[in-house]
Amino acid sequence: MMLTIDQIIEAVSPLYISTSCQTQSIQSVEFDTRKVVKDSLFIPLKGERDGHEFIPQAFENGAVLTLSERKLSENIPYLQVADSLAALQQLAKWYLKKINPKVIAVTGSNGKTTTKDMTAAILNTSYATYKTQGNYNNHIGLPYTVLHMPADTEMLVLEMGMDHKGEIDVLSMIGQPDIAAITLIGESHIEYLGSRRGIAESKMEIINGMSDKGTLIIPNDEPLLKELIMDLKQTVETFGMDTEATISGTIVASKKNQTSFTTSLFPGPVFTIPVLGTYNVKNALIAILIGYHCDISVEKIQEGLTHFDLTKNRTEWLHSSNGVEILSDVYNANPTATRLVLDTFSQLAANGRRIIVLGDMLELGSDSKKMHAALAEHIPHEKIQRVFLYGKDMEALYQELLPVFNESVTWYASEQKTDLIEAVQEYVLPKDMVFIKGSNGMKLIDVVNKLREV
Repeated sequence: MMLTIDQIIEAVSPLYISTSCQTQSIQSVEFDTRKVVKDSLFIPLKGERDGHEFIPQAFENGAVLTLSERKLSENIPYLQVADSLAALQQLAKWYLKKINPKVIAVTGSNGKTTTKDMTAAILNTSYATYKTQGNYNNHIGLPYTVLHMPADTEMLVLEMGMDHKGEIDVLSMIGQPDIAAITLIGESHIEYLGSRRGIAESKMEIINGMSDKGTLIIPNDEPLLKELIMDLKQTVETFGMDTEATISGTIVASKKNQTSFTTSLFPGPVFTIPVLGTYNVKNALIAILIGYHCDISVEKIQEGLTHFDLTKNRTEWLHSSNGVEILSDVYNANPTATRLVLDTFSQLAANGRRIIVLGDMLELGSDSKKMHAALAEHIPHEKIQRVFLYGKDMEALYQELLPVFNESVTWYASEQKTDLIEAVQEYVLPKDMVFIKGSNGMKLIDVVNKLREV
């Protein structure tokens, strides 16, 4: 990127401009001093520490301008603003308008990161494309993503995450999407939103920054969203595995690390994705529909999906040194997503035993234990040889499984992670297949890492 101080002043409308500000170009915008380089704008944000404390360090690292909510020395080139976070967002909105790419926004209780990755891979076959990096999908990460897109970007794919009502609204007003997709309405963050309907209403905020000419893509099998689109001016299209959807899919072959399917939109051609599960086919249907709207050929869509780059720590196959296959999905967890992967894992061909390690699904509110216990219906005793459960709410699932699994299910309290790791390491054998899933806060990545050492 390249911005002048005058352009930044135009974007953020500062309360005061220090006398030491000089006409020069800004090459990067950062809020973390560790990433500040020569000719950076440093924006101090308030978190566990107040970013204003690090302004001197930012200039030592190469910053040439900062924003500040307080008066600083006239020797420091700075713009005083009322709210540095709001200024970051204003600057991102200004820069987005300047570059003017087509914006695709993706949200949902599950699958939004994979869908973002698939969509970007398809678009990148024909356009200069930039996407949300990692999990930079909140009120700080999204404007940061916008400000880091190259000046020649033609397609911008933004992931939009949320915990509370109103957060997607903020992101949509910054991103102003031309096309938006909602992957799924699950139970994530139901503790804060009260119900699945509350979650659906919050996800629908994704259209708040969209013009009437925009397109919204939703799952065909979600009645909560169907109720909320009745009076929309935007075009609404659907995806699913049923023929009533705008684009439907039919699986023709499935392996541990690959799924092939056909679609109603392009009868005949077979699409292949390097991931497993019907749920990932649904994610791919969204990406295909977006590619279709962006005039990308079937051949290019196939090419993009075949080799798309999956963001780390999403559902991925790993291997231990002695041949244990590990299906790792430890970044987040909610009942809907966990059920989907459990159903798929239980049906996979296995050379050894199928083993499950599950950690608590967080932020589920007063019904959390009930939702954990309900997972029992998706853990068939005839398919799963061993179950390890970890966390206070997983005790409810333990009690549900105990009468059927007996000694083949074990529960560990939150302070017993070391015991859990040792038990899993001792139990698994070469050729076994292990599925590990839990919310990020449970840190089951520790189990994955130790198991890979076996």
